[in-house]
Amino acid sequence: MSNPILIESYRGKTLESFHRGAVCVVDEDGKNVFSIGDSQQLCYPRSTMKLFQHLPFLQSKEFEQVNISSSQLAVMCGSHNGEIQHQKEAESILKLAGLEVNQLQCGGQIPELVKDRIELYKSGEKPNHLHNNCSGKHAGFLLYCKLKGWPLDNYLDPEHPLQKEIKQVVSDIYEFPVNQLALGKDGCSAPVYAMPLYHQALSYKNLVRPDKHNIVYKKSLETIVEACTQHPFMVAGNKRYCTQLMEVAGEQVVAKTGADGVYCLGLRKKGWGVAIKIDDGAMGPQYMVAQHLLEKFINLSSEACEKLKNYHTEEKYNFSKKHVGKLSVSSDLTDALSKL
Repeated sequence: MSNPILIESYRGKTLESFHRGAVCVVDEDGKNVFSIGDSQQLCYPRSTMKLFQHLPFLQSKEFEQVNISSSQLAVMCGSHNGEIQHQKEAESILKLAGLEVNQLQCGGQIPELVKDRIELYKSGEKPNHLHNNCSGKHAGFLLYCKLKGWPLDNYLDPEHPLQKEIKQVVSDIYEFPVNQLALGKDGCSAPVYAMPLYHQALSYKNLVRPDKHNIVYKKSLETIVEACTQHPFMVAGNKRYCTQLMEVAGEQVVAKTGADGVYCLGLRKKGWGVAIKIDDGAMGPQYMVAQHLLEKFINLSSEACEKLKNYHTEEKYNFSKKHVGKLSVSSDLTDALSKL
């Protein structure tokens, strides 16, 4: 059975296209308090997993040996635009261990913003590892490996000590058996593990309410939340929903996007976790779904709603700047939310 339509795209008054998907929201006890679509569907968390991939490092004695700033930790957890600030922050992590950019294995990636692409090509340079949206994560991986004395050339191998530690942490935080985690390779070549959407919601509940589960990670999870909400620019960058959302509601929300239409949120005051998956993998519809969920579940100020209004309903214009339609949430989603 297909998941329901969550987002509709209209041209004029005619439905032109749509995006199906699923949503799962759990409370501080892990109870499913709202869902639409199949909350048990198997999918990869993609980059929403980044906030947990550094837990082995934060839990280690080696973490106390280096003076990692909150901003550096935020970029380690981020999927950034490849803006100059992001590049410098990621490179500063490498310098803590005396490592070089060419030791990163995430691959070169064109910067997200057009102005940065233009500047890059005007300079005659090509995209390098630092431009990659995952360069902070990989720099953190290498720093931890260097401090542990582990091999650096195969740090992305699923059998590497780093990745074995990460896999166990993923099992703990997502509350999913380690032997049932389906292995995949992410866009940056790091191992990533699939599990049901419900467990992805659980992970962000555990992120913001660690005292209810796996309290051993409590201090590290709190450190990660504070880093991301205090430095939202490092998590994403200009013109990005994660950054804009946490800039106006950081005390209430920690949020992270993932490729292929994934979005996860931790509602800090409520202790709830939210996971969203857009079936066709489109990037953008999940932000609109997230915005409507937030306006339902937390008390976003009118000022915050105004700053984020383009994620509530997106008006569509053509190249001549004539209004041609809009993107909005479906009646299936609004009707389901209205029943709460």
